[in-house]
Amino acid sequence: MNIAAQNIGSIYVMNEPLTPGISAKQQDRQVCLVCNMDSSITENPKICPYCHSAIAPRIKHSQQKTLALLLTAIIFIIPANLYPITYLLKNSTLYPDTIFSGILTLIRSGQEGIAVIVFVASILVPIFKIVTLGFISLAVHFRWQLNPKRQFIAFSLVEWVGRWSILDLFVISIIVATFDKGSVVSVYPGIAATSFTIVVITTLFAAESFDTRLIWDSNNNAK
Repeated sequence: MNIAAQNIGSIYVMNEPLTPGISAKQQDRQVCLVCNMDSSITENPKICPYCHSAIAPRIKHSQQKTLALLLTAIIFIIPANLYPITYLLKNSTLYPDTIFSGILTLIRSGQEGIAVIVFVASILVPIFKIVTLGFISLAVHFRWQLNPKRQFIAFSLVEWVGRWSILDLFVISIIVATFDKGSVVSVYPGIAATSFTIVVITTLFAAESFDTRLIWDSNNNAK
């Protein structure tokens, strides 16, 4: 095996191919998240020799940040579904609508297709993200011997769904506010709107802060 070596400033860098099936950390390698170049953990423990950015084998406190954000999402998803998301004012009368009551109103008005979209976007998707990320985080923490590839696929699905998460609040706010209650004078957001926004944001940041390399670390270290 040919190993190319170079000296960048006063830092010695080894460009050695990694061995498949073994984590880069176990092979004394780490990747810079800025320039995407790899270097030796031993020789360059804190500074990337290529772009001189801060570097570490794993994202610091990644799992703790993810669990804290998920706990916040779990707390706020309760008022997001129990309290009104909008108040419609008509003839000095307020008509409160929760997410679930809005779905029932859509069904009664013959808009089953839209009701399914609202149900999936506002209830199933947030719960799916929280449960999946929580399960993966617990599996890493307790070092459960699960298939790491399947865990990564599940995480990738959560991350992909998360790109569309901001549409959840948009769909709910618009559709619930346009129910057939006659001439609508004013629409006011309820406490559930704020709670739902917090759920969307915290789940997005929870997925962003989680270091997927921990999935392989937990399986490798348990062997």
